[in-house]
Amino acid sequence: MGEFANKCGDVEPTPRKESERSVTVISSADLLGGRPEVMIEHNGDLYRLRHTRQGKLILTK
Repeated sequence: MGEFANKCGDVEPTPRKESERSVTVISSADLLGGRPEVMIEHNGDLYRLRHTRQGKLILTK
């Protein structure tokens, strides 16, 4: 854990109601649809979103 986290202790973010969120939350399961990777088109460029065996997400151009 980083030095900042050690100084602040275990601080939990205050949960916000869904109606209070300023951005839309989309689950990775919905994005991937059971596939290990998907391609995302953004401004004419293609990006690969990949789910690793360790459970992490990697976005590459």
